Amino acid sequence: MALEIITANSLSPLSHGFFTRKGGASSGVFAGLNCGTGSTDQTEIVAINRARVAEALQVSANHLVGVHQVHSADVVTLTGPLEDKPKADGMVTATPGIALSVLTADCQPVLFADAKNGVIGAAHAGWRGALDGVLERTVDAMEALGANREDITAVIGPAISQRAYEVGPEFFETFMIEDPQYARFFANGAGDRLHFDLPAFGLYRLRLAGVSAEWTRHCTYSDAERFYSYRRTTHDKEADYGRLISTIRL
Repeated sequence: MALEIITANSLSPLSHGFFTRKGGASSGVFAGLNCGTGSTDQTEIVAINRARVAEALQVSANHLVGVHQVHSADVVTLTGPLEDKPKADGMVTATPGIALSVLTADCQPVLFADAKNGVIGAAHAGWRGALDGVLERTVDAMEALGANREDITAVIGPAISQRAYEVGPEFFETFMIEDPQYARFFANGAGDRLHFDLPAFGLYRLRLAGVSAEWTRHCTYSDAERFYSYRRTTHDKEADYGRLISTIRL
C-alpha cells in the first residue's frame, strides 16, 4: 500500500506532509505507518516506516529530525542532524535539507513556513503546550532566524475534533483561570462533561500571534483506518497505539 500524504497548498512549494497510517510496515494495533520510537512496536519496523517518510521527503533517514516531546512550550533551533533528542515540543530551522518532524496521536501537529525568507518550523501542540505558548514561541524562534511574521503560514494537521474530545470541569477551570474568553472553545456535553475544540483553540492562538493559519479538518479519533488516536485506543482498551508523523523541509 502506498503512503498517503496530506498536504496544504498554503505550504507550497516547500516539501511537507501530514502522513496517515497507510503504507507502513507495522502490524497489530500499530498496523500501518507507526513512526513512534517511544511505542512498544518493533524498533526495526519503526525504522523502516521512518525511512519511507524520509524517502518521500527526499532526505536521508538521519536528516528526518525530531525532539523528545514532553507537552512543553520549549522550542529548539536546529542546524543539522541530532545526536540526542532534546526535550522540547517546537523546532525551527533555516538549514536546507533538514526535515523537521513531530509525532502525534490526537494532539495538533503544526507545520510552519516562511518560504520567502527560507525559515520553517514544526510544533507538537496538545492542550497543555498550546495553552502554555508553544505555537507563539515557535513563531518567535522563526523570527529570530530571519522570518517575517506576516510571511509565516501555519497549518494544523489531523487532530482530535471537538465532538470526540470530552473533558471534565477541572479541565475547563484550567482554561478559565488563564482567560474567561476561552469559554468559547467549549460546548456542553452530558452531565458535567464538556467538549473542547482543540484545533479552534490552536487557530485562535496562531492568528492572535499574527500568522496565517488553517486546519486540514481531519479528526484522528473518528477515522481509525487513516489515523492513530490515543483516546480511541484508551476507549478500546488496547495496550498501545501508533504515532502519526508530520514533517516539513526547505
